[in-house]
Amino acid sequence: MNRISNYNLNLYQQRINFTIRMFADFLILEFSLFIGVFLYSIFHESLGIPRVPYSPATFLLPPIVCLPIFYLYGFYTYGRYYRGKHKAIVISQAVSIGFLTLSSLAFFFPQLFSISPFVLIMTFAVNLPTMLAARLWSFVWRWLANQEHAAQKPFRDPKHVLVIGGAGYIGSALLGKLLKHNYKVRLLDLFLFGEEPIQEFLGHPNLEILRGDFRQVGQLVEAIRGVSSVVHLGGIVGDPACALDEELTVEVNLTATRTIAEIAKGYGVDRFIFVSSCSVYGACDGLLDENSRLNPVSLYAKSKIASEFVIRQLSDSTFTPTILRFSTIFGLSGRTRFDLVINLMTANAVVENRVRVFGGDQWRPFLHVDDAAESVFLALQSPKSLVANQVFNVGDSSANKTLQQAGELIQSIVPGTELILLDADGDRRNYRVDFTKINTVLNFKANWTLEAGINQVVEAIKSGRVADYRDPKYSNFLFFKSEPDIMKKNEYQWTVDLLQEAKFGASGKHLVLAKVASDD
Repeated sequence: MNRISNYNLNLYQQRINFTIRMFADFLILEFSLFIGVFLYSIFHESLGIPRVPYSPATFLLPPIVCLPIFYLYGFYTYGRYYRGKHKAIVISQAVSIGFLTLSSLAFFFPQLFSISPFVLIMTFAVNLPTMLAARLWSFVWRWLANQEHAAQKPFRDPKHVLVIGGAGYIGSALLGKLLKHNYKVRLLDLFLFGEEPIQEFLGHPNLEILRGDFRQVGQLVEAIRGVSSVVHLGGIVGDPACALDEELTVEVNLTATRTIAEIAKGYGVDRFIFVSSCSVYGACDGLLDENSRLNPVSLYAKSKIASEFVIRQLSDSTFTPTILRFSTIFGLSGRTRFDLVINLMTANAVVENRVRVFGGDQWRPFLHVDDAAESVFLALQSPKSLVANQVFNVGDSSANKTLQQAGELIQSIVPGTELILLDADGDRRNYRVDFTKINTVLNFKANWTLEAGINQVVEAIKSGRVADYRDPKYSNFLFFKSEPDIMKKNEYQWTVDLLQEAKFGASGKHLVLAKVASDD
């Protein structure tokens, strides 16, 4: 019942606003005509303009003709084109067509609409700027407000960046690049996998560590306040991990992302970089660029598409996000993953001397984790005009491979490996991606080849640097499966657990707040 009442109330309010706006335009038309007639009465003799008798239709016909035209152009219904950046053009077109129609009536039906062309010209000259001023004053006011806000905006170090999910797979690779180039980094993460991924950077004077949950508004405000850039790497990553709890995935990957973007916008963050995935293309044929049709086949991909949408909906002249769609990542970082196809197949080849390939004809683009981090750094460094409100596929064309080609490459690098080709295991993804845009616009080039990344993983396993690649800490899916409630603790439970860790000598020196999921 309340919904019906609210609907009726809104409908009633819309009708009132419609009537007020139309009546205001009626008054503007009559005022403009009065000015035109007034000027005509003053100047017609000196200009030698013949006097034209007036009829009642002289003052009635302009609103009768023009108001319906204004309606069709969206003046009262706020059509999409009328609300867009071409609003001034739309207003000018509508007013011009209205007065051309009046001129035609005056020419063909002088008995009905008797008016001097001079009066029409003067009326048009008054009416058009008045209509523009009446409708565009809000734009001018917002522009002045933005200028005043910019003048009052406190100085922020352009190299002060917040990295959400900074202790994860990509974040741990990005951290070293930022600190090397004298960025002041605020890192927000739960450290689900401990501090080992960023161990070499602990104690760095330009690194501030917050142990926090990006689902908690209070913690986000604290983390975002004062930074000039935000890099959002956090989330539940990977199709299997996301499928474990769909409701939690939507909460972490979508709802929280919108909140992060809204707070960043509210605090005037200069750059907002969101890491998406090429898996948004799903099952598609042909070479895919940033404008290609999206065809997600998993909840993970759908959550990335939805996040891209809500972020871009918030964009305006002051909030200009950049979206990076990563290829399938491989290689080693501070927090290496072995639930990714290249790393997993390579580990199987080294340890078991066999590689199982499911759906070998499926295409994937591949990208080393270090190159992924480099693309984020490049987006932060590039002129804002190049990255504002842009989407970039991130990868290298030479690393577009079928899964069978990837398996054969691993087989050639690890002698004695048996290649086992199996039917697809339910994963319907198939996408070959074009990276021309990021190559030409940002001059991005991948430094790591697929062969070099495979050799890197081989060396890490053979040297014992990776003791057991099957350990759940190397897999998002296995970790969340073994700890199904780890992301469902409330803030009080997390605080108690972390304080207990501090009591027994574990990491208690950082801000103890909540939790955050690490990155891709």
